[in-house]
Amino acid sequence: MIKVKINKENNVINNITIKGHSLYDDYGKDIVCASISSIVITTVNGILNIYDNSLSYEENNGYLSINILIHNNIIDKLINNMIDLLKSLEKDYKNNIKIQ
Repeated sequence: MIKVKINKENNVINNITIKGHSLYDDYGKDIVCASISSIVITTVNGILNIYDNSLSYEENNGYLSINILIHNNIIDKLINNMIDLLKSLEKDYKNNIKIQ
């Protein structure tokens, strides 16, 4: 199962940690993993293309930690959109993704 942990301070998201494997299907055929990766990578790359030093991240096999370093209307909306998309996946794939 992929676990997404959202850390907030004063109702603002400062860190998101994603770890685990969805185990929905074999490697290369796992649509849940592919969906989560696409959502997260597109969001992170999009934010970094607009605001160069706004995020830092660490990734390793089955682990990603995103630190939001700068907050503004656009960054916060994109991060919240990412969370909303992940929550939509969670509704359909309860055994493969959990948001905490």
